[in-house]
Amino acid sequence: MAPKEAALATSLSRTLLALMADAGEFPAPVRLGERRVAYVRAEVNAWIDQRIGSRQARAA
Repeated sequence: MAPKEAALATSLSRTLLALMADAGEFPAPVRLGERRVAYVRAEVNAWIDQRIGSRQARAA
């Protein structure tokens, strides 16, 4: 998925996603070319599911 799609899916900015990926807090993008990157949709969805799971665990 394109960075813009990942940003829409997570409600986070593309810049923040890149910073989080650099810090190991978000799935790293895959370099498709010299100036093009994409995120693996399954990894982004798993990250979202993990965040939902951790929220539910804290509420219990």
